Amino acid sequence: MKPKASLVLLTFALAMPLALMAQDEKPRSDTSLIDTRKSADLPAAPTADESTATKLVYGLLSDSRYAYRPRPLDDALSQDVFKRYLDALDGNKQFFLAGDIDKFSGYAKQAGESIEDGQLQPAYDVFAVYQQRVRERVGYARALLKQDFDFNGHEQWFYDREKASWAKTTDELNDIWRKSVMNDWLRLKLAGQAPDKIRATLDKRYARIEQSVDELKAEDVFSTFLNAYTSAIDPHTDYFTPESADAFNQQMSLSLEGIGAQLQRQDDYIVIRDIIAGGPAKLDGTLQPGDRIVAVGQGKDGEMVDVVGWRIDDVVEKIKGAKGTQVRLEYIPVASGLDGAHRTLTLTRAKIKLEEQAAKSDIIETPASNDAPARKVGVIKLPAFYQDFEGRRKNPNDYNSATRDVAKLLAQFKTQGVDGVVIDLRNNGGGSLDEAVDLTGLFIDRGPVVQVRESGGRVSVDADTKAGVAWDGPLAVLINRASASASEIFAGAIQDYGRGLIIGETTFGKGTVQNMVDLDRWPANQAPRFGQVKLTIAQFFRVSGSSTQHKGVVPDIAFPVSVDATEYGESTYDNALPWTSIAEVPHVQYGVFAPLLPKLEQLHDARVATDKEFQWWADDVAEYRAEKAKKYVSLNEADRRAERDKQIAKEKDRRRSARRWVWRWTRWPTMPPTTASARLSATSSRTRSARS
Repeated sequence: MKPKASLVLLTFALAMPLALMAQDEKPRSDTSLIDTRKSADLPAAPTADESTATKLVYGLLSDSRYAYRPRPLDDALSQDVFKRYLDALDGNKQFFLAGDIDKFSGYAKQAGESIEDGQLQPAYDVFAVYQQRVRERVGYARALLKQDFDFNGHEQWFYDREKASWAKTTDELNDIWRKSVMNDWLRLKLAGQAPDKIRATLDKRYARIEQSVDELKAEDVFSTFLNAYTSAIDPHTDYFTPESADAFNQQMSLSLEGIGAQLQRQDDYIVIRDIIAGGPAKLDGTLQPGDRIVAVGQGKDGEMVDVVGWRIDDVVEKIKGAKGTQVRLEYIPVASGLDGAHRTLTLTRAKIKLEEQAAKSDIIETPASNDAPARKVGVIKLPAFYQDFEGRRKNPNDYNSATRDVAKLLAQFKTQGVDGVVIDLRNNGGGSLDEAVDLTGLFIDRGPVVQVRESGGRVSVDADTKAGVAWDGPLAVLINRASASASEIFAGAIQDYGRGLIIGETTFGKGTVQNMVDLDRWPANQAPRFGQVKLTIAQFFRVSGSSTQHKGVVPDIAFPVSVDATEYGESTYDNALPWTSIAEVPHVQYGVFAPLLPKLEQLHDARVATDKEFQWWADDVAEYRAEKAKKYVSLNEADRRAERDKQIAKEKDRRRSARRWVWRWTRWPTMPPTTASARLSATSSRTRSARS
């Protein structure tokens, strides 16, 4: 089960290595529940507006006129909703005990009825228990830091407890969390920190966990439970309270100010997923994809705040700021591994220039060989399917767009005499549907590009209606697992038409359309009261009739995948809409690659067999997979040091023996860069992507 990271209650507890209750605390019953009325600061019950909002959300998601896949709130869905609520609170099973879960079983059966009636009292009762359990665990975590640890044994920390059973006793949970704290301590020790500094760092880290939970309000509990319901419908359906909707809109308006980095959460760490062209991080050149941010400070001398285990939204808020101000980042370089030494970097925030994110071109000249003459290949890197909508409104003949920019680059390629063109869509998470259709039109002479089936079953076709093409020569499209949405529409159309060769990894597989619905539209409120819902309203289909949903676009020639379908992508969501198909629409077949593929794959295999950098990449992918499959790390200091030193030595050796590794950015697992309307929903239980 993968709880949605848009839930307000995704506290540090989600995948955060924590500690336990103090060893010298007084024993208590493992199955006792906390009296939910003893603490005045605990939320009590939903307000009248929240009850109304719940009923409105239920009406939307159970009505086929609005939701693409409406679902009745039967017993099965009711159980699923409650499980997702528990996952949102304690997805790594480090707070609740099995006895708590047993006593919650009655609430699970009532969840559906509670939503229909707008009475969410069970959610508040469960949260009260959760809040108390967090206080207990954090109290023990801080007490445990007073002792020393022995790292000479053979213990292991199994950090992935998503599918584990709930701990039956306090002693069992204590042992799990003791190892978690040991792992936190060992990582800081390997980074070169002294014991006193380690104690201070971890003490603040654990105290922040309790503080973050105590700061949550009644509306946060309400939002989390309601999002457990929306996420049970499909992965891209979300509820926003009036406050969170306003914050979301503000975030979107500021999305191009900061340091210029796409971030994601991997386990406890915030990781650099991508560096945005035109931003301070790109211009500085120090940060690399895969680097892990461990602390953030403001200005030249502001306190460095440890952010390990933080929600990604909170880290983004720390890093963002007014242009011209400075932010300091303490990070672990990707080449050093998790146990590497920490480094510090100061960046000056700035507004990222849109023109720096535009499509860019390069020409690669391949030398002649026994099998082929010298060639010039034009490569266009397209980071997003962008369009200046306001500029188009003002002047439809002169505005910035992906299609217009690519058309200019193709015209330049013709004058430069290129023999073939590659459109690089790796890490392109989508954007404007119109741009995907228009860009396809640069390579086909009129015809359908994508089919859209709405919630009522009506199918419409978006087509290129302009005669002529901008490039009629050899074409290839480069994709990876982070190519999503509009990228999949373009790549799928090029493949269906036989217009070009698709190379790389299978794409993300997001083939659905979402829309924001204002719940205040029905009562016609003057002031926001009930919030908004982002719900799925339609599904994309290729001209061949095959959906891009779930399966994605499969390349004609596949690279070794750095991220497979079991780790990231639409198929990782347990309730994603399944793949399906509809009728094909007539379209031209420009070419058939099937007879050529065996020969092309043979040539590809021969080249990569002697390409050192490609082999390094394949080796690293295999090594990463082996480590990830273990789901544990050793708590033996000598073993961890040896592994870290081996990694550092390998990187140094590679730098000495080869040119700059052009594949480097693909080594580490990535999430698709999410569009403004979907950023909060492209998540897994331990990974979330955002921009800073």
